[in-house]
Amino acid sequence: MDDSAFQSLVGRLDPPMFIVTTVGRGERSGCLLGFATQTSIDPSRFLACVSDKNRTYRVAQDASHMAVHLVPRERGDLAELFGGETGDEEDKFAQCDWRDGPEGLPLLGGCPTWFAGRILERLPLGDHVGHLLEPFAGNDAGDGWLGFQRAMKIEPGHEA
Repeated sequence: MDDSAFQSLVGRLDPPMFIVTTVGRGERSGCLLGFATQTSIDPSRFLACVSDKNRTYRVAQDASHMAVHLVPRERGDLAELFGGETGDEEDKFAQCDWRDGPEGLPLLGGCPTWFAGRILERLPLGDHVGHLLEPFAGNDAGDGWLGFQRAMKIEPGHEA
């Protein structure tokens, strides 16, 4: 199958980048999301897709909630940390400002726009697992986010 036209098209898109954080069995984890989108207006739903190769995926298997943070334009350092380091080797939370949020979710101090959601379903989607979220809390601190095109330069902590 030749999907070169599709790859060319999606390679030019510049959606906002998100960092997801979660807690499972008392263990914190977080990663940069390559794929995320709103899926419904009423009821509100959001799909956060996590690579099945990374630690956040494993921790999320035992999680009931996730926090989704919009990465501000000027916080490429957080995108590098959560996208370029692996939680298998680094405590990412020891390297950034964070606090406990709803349901004990870690909220990143450098990402003031966020929402927390209940995990309603987990959907296998190729090499990622979609976590369908029902938002229940959040904070909207305004505009200006890091786009996919800038984040593409980050060397992943794990293969996709």
